[in-house]
Amino acid sequence: MSSNDATTGGNIAIAIVSVITGGIVIIVVSVLVYKCCKLRIMRKYGGLPQPAVLPTVEMRTAAAPIVGGGGSTATMASGKISSSYGAVDVVKNRPVRFSSLQLQEFTGNYAEKLGAGGFGVVYSGQIPLPDHGSLQVAVKVLGSNMGRRAEEQFMAEIGTIGRTSHVNLVRLYGFCFDADLKALVYEFMPNGSLDRHLFHDDGDNGNGGQLMFDKLYDVAVGTAKAIRYLHDDCERRIIHYDIKPGNVLLDEAFRPKVADFGLARLCERERTHMTMTGGGRGTPGYAAPELWMAAPATHKCDVYSYGMLLFEILGRRRNYVDGGTQDESVERWYPRWAWQRLERGETEALAARALAGKAGKEGRKKVERMCAVALWCVQYRPEDRPPMSGVVRMLEGDEDVAAPAVSPFAHLDSDQQMSQTFTADTTTTFGSAA
Repeated sequence: MSSNDATTGGNIAIAIVSVITGGIVIIVVSVLVYKCCKLRIMRKYGGLPQPAVLPTVEMRTAAAPIVGGGGSTATMASGKISSSYGAVDVVKNRPVRFSSLQLQEFTGNYAEKLGAGGFGVVYSGQIPLPDHGSLQVAVKVLGSNMGRRAEEQFMAEIGTIGRTSHVNLVRLYGFCFDADLKALVYEFMPNGSLDRHLFHDDGDNGNGGQLMFDKLYDVAVGTAKAIRYLHDDCERRIIHYDIKPGNVLLDEAFRPKVADFGLARLCERERTHMTMTGGGRGTPGYAAPELWMAAPATHKCDVYSYGMLLFEILGRRRNYVDGGTQDESVERWYPRWAWQRLERGETEALAARALAGKAGKEGRKKVERMCAVALWCVQYRPEDRPPMSGVVRMLEGDEDVAAPAVSPFAHLDSDQQMSQTFTADTTTTFGSAA
């Protein structure tokens, strides 16, 4: 074979390889272009789920003076929302991720404190909304103990809380998970918490006096429905662990909305329970017995706490009162006194206190029904307590509810044991509510 023939054959081989390689490259590029175009179309028209990341609301950075710690003056970003995307999320019930600077602006540097509890301090705030004026909110600044893997777990719990939707649950507008601040942003409840209306009747707190019993009964039913929803209707059952009047908030029409649900898991993901002074869980005076012992906790602990809340509605006072006279109406521990009255058929005394002197056959029937339901809820053994669905049916039903045949306090078998158990020390099971 001549050299010319060899050269010609080599050129032909090179040309063939080049054509094949070029074809492959063209095919790969065409496929990539096609997939990219398809992906953009699907995202635009909703054919592909968007990543489950909660949005951060952007801010314009106009300087605004604000008083910082120690009386100094700090400069921070204006709290005005420049992106309608974030504002629409707030309005459309999608939790928004706020920055710590935004929350500082919304609350006026945390100028107005609304209250405090086991999970943190609550402040009043205003979120500016384009074309919607402003939205009044309550900002709960959480404690710093988030445990390990905090951000991933925090987002998971926020997702669970954010998906809850019930007329008797406080709505979550957004949250903050910055290095220097962990907070939740809730809807504002203008009439405060139920305990203000039950335990402060001197007219100094702006409540305009105590609520009438019919309204309190509606509050009891609405609260029961909220707990039933948490237990039975959520994708994952939520146990509140801290049902009490302080966590039942009232809107402008005095409709109840339960707050702080899901926070036990949110703030204590590294533990199986909330740690309180003395090693128990929940709030003294409302926590079920099993929460103070080495026993498994179930959703029935919420049923027990709800029963204690019913007793406080009936008595229009805290269940435990340190001191008092010999008058039975100021018995130190109201639930046991109520059981004794019901057992003896002395319902007049129960009705007189619950109805605040307003007599009426229908009111008395509601008092007796509520007392019987409360006694069932506070049974010592969790399996003897009704589910919250049963509680709602009993409260809303027309038929009489039979009280338990045996006292739920039979395990407290002597006055001496009672006096040892009920001390003013808040580390005891039935101490004064925190």
